[in-house]
Amino acid sequence: MARCPSVILGAVTDANEPDGPPTRSPKSDQPDPSPASETTAAENGAPQRLAPRPLYRPTVDPAAAVAFGRPAGVADSFAPSRTATEPVVTVRPPDPAVAEAYARPEGETETIQRGPDDADEGPTADTPADPWRDPNAAVRLGGAAVDATPRTALPPAEKLGVRDVLLGDRVAPRALAALAGVALVVGLAGGVVGRMTAENVGALTSQKVELTQSSGDDREAGQVAKVAEAVLPSVVSIQVALGDQSGTGSGVVIDGAGYIVTNNHVISMAATDPANATIRVVFSDGTRAPASIVGRDTKTDLAVLKVDVGNLTVAQLGKSSDVQVGDDVVAVGSPLGLSKTVTSGIVSALHRPVRLGGEGTDTDAVIDAVQTDAAINPGNSGGPLVDAEGRVIGINSAIRSESGGSVGLGFAIGIDDVTRVAQELIRNGVMHHPEIGVNSRSVTNEQTTGAQVANVQSGSPAEQAGIVEGDVIVRVGDRDVTNADELVVAVHGTEAGKPVPVKLIRSGREVEVQVTPVSD
Repeated sequence: MARCPSVILGAVTDANEPDGPPTRSPKSDQPDPSPASETTAAENGAPQRLAPRPLYRPTVDPAAAVAFGRPAGVADSFAPSRTATEPVVTVRPPDPAVAEAYARPEGETETIQRGPDDADEGPTADTPADPWRDPNAAVRLGGAAVDATPRTALPPAEKLGVRDVLLGDRVAPRALAALAGVALVVGLAGGVVGRMTAENVGALTSQKVELTQSSGDDREAGQVAKVAEAVLPSVVSIQVALGDQSGTGSGVVIDGAGYIVTNNHVISMAATDPANATIRVVFSDGTRAPASIVGRDTKTDLAVLKVDVGNLTVAQLGKSSDVQVGDDVVAVGSPLGLSKTVTSGIVSALHRPVRLGGEGTDTDAVIDAVQTDAAINPGNSGGPLVDAEGRVIGINSAIRSESGGSVGLGFAIGIDDVTRVAQELIRNGVMHHPEIGVNSRSVTNEQTTGAQVANVQSGSPAEQAGIVEGDVIVRVGDRDVTNADELVVAVHGTEAGKPVPVKLIRSGREVEVQVTPVSD
């Protein structure tokens, strides 16, 4: 018959567990009481005892036991008690020098240390109480850390005299006398030097000197002065106003009837609105007069004005054929509004094609210009370019400058063109020019340099002569053509209705055709 396990508080045992060695409690090496005795104790009414838990001994690693276990043959701890047979460690006496330095003075028995039971004698009766060491001390003012030594009264000092104050220590009377003598000598020397200096300054000025000037009656006037004197009376300033806008230019009298030639761009503002614009001419003597537009030509940038003023000084007109590079010239006008301005230079080039135009003007011209290094500025436009004989050889029209000021590159319309256009404007009020009906662009390559035809107008003289697009015109009449502007000048130099030979390059071959220009 199977047995049920017996339950005991604190431990559980199996009734079928075989008998074996008694289990030892962790805190006692006595064997555990048998179940029979526990049952007996319970039956006798004694308190029930708890069986001790079995002792748990973890497995010790052999390597750890070798490292941390007791050495072989040792059963106790590592600090065995000292036996009587062991030798007693004795301290050797200190070094004499150390003992002399740190030992008690001879005859002294006290140490520098006091035991905890030693009574504190406290401050002596003569020692004042220290409030810093007494927590119950009241606040009070103490005396100075160091007693000040009382000052002894000094005897009264002797009064100082003027000599003592000025010179410090006392100075002997002889020294004072010597010092006074030196000062007197220095003063006398300064007075002498000042007097001499004043006399020298006075010698630099004189009331007797009178400056004289020599007269120039016997001096022959220079050529520029002669030209300026001859031309200035015929040169005028032109003032144009239209509302709030105004402009200034120059002009020159070319006929005693009151005709004045100038640039078209000088008066183009007034020409666009003649009813509201005013043009005034100012002569060299200051006389002012209104002017009217006789005619103007936008293709040559020339215009003619007329004033009702008598007894005018007329400029002498020259010829373009007489002008040579290097000739002395004089430019006269009103640059920057400064009337009667004269500048001189030379003719630096001839037959220079220059295109004219700009904002505020309807001028669209290419002129055959005379180039000069005489200073030309805004306001010179329309004024004359005069040779050394006082003859007008051109009308100043343009400058070439990146800054807008004169840099020695001025351009004037040749006098032959001025005369031809001005004569036509005075007679008819309008100017017509010969045309051949082509538009061109400048071209430069290995084969040729000239004006390449961009298009040909239908029915034009160029079409009738057989000129086609792509032809490069290199000569018109007796004038070589090197660019498109020069082609315009060359064509304007021909006569309408009169055939002119035109040389061109077509497909690398030179071809010459006859073209008869017509009037525009």
